[in-house]
Amino acid sequence: MISRLANLILRLIGWRTVYSPPPGPKSVVLVYPHTSNWDFPLGVLFNATHPIFIHWAGKDTLFRWPFRGLFLRLGGVPINRRERTGMIGQLIDTFARRESFHLCITPEGTRAKTDHWKSGFYRIALAAGVPVGLGFFDFRNKCVGVERWVTLSGNEEADLALFRAYYADKTACYPEKAGDIRFKS
Repeated sequence: MISRLANLILRLIGWRTVYSPPPGPKSVVLVYPHTSNWDFPLGVLFNATHPIFIHWAGKDTLFRWPFRGLFLRLGGVPINRRERTGMIGQLIDTFARRESFHLCITPEGTRAKTDHWKSGFYRIALAAGVPVGLGFFDFRNKCVGVERWVTLSGNEEADLALFRAYYADKTACYPEKAGDIRFKS
């Protein structure tokens, strides 16, 4: 029933979804571009519409009362971005411990304009040996989804070129805020 309701809401606001199931029980789902607060409710509706439970990483300051319980039930994983806490290692360990785990990460790490992507998702996917889902919000075409799955090669430049090609036709809510698809030098 929740799936049908979420799908109805998306249709009523003019959005559609694209979904390709993951090739296995574990994955990192990359979501780009991420420039708007609207990305979160659209992502929650997408997640409720399809038969995959996707966890998502968010800054720990979001997980305060009164939303903490709700965000945790929606799959939120609080991340302390103010200190180095070994988050990458902890998430790799989580992949090793769990039989099924799909983690959504926005590589920009913020809705503001960035000149590079954070490489955490890349290091996690390589170390855990899991595929990467290419998730997106396309505001021009009013479409949200995970359309394609890739296995990273370990060659950063080749993998970044693949991401640039895939995301070239996806339009952010605020295109001027979309981060450059490259890692920090």
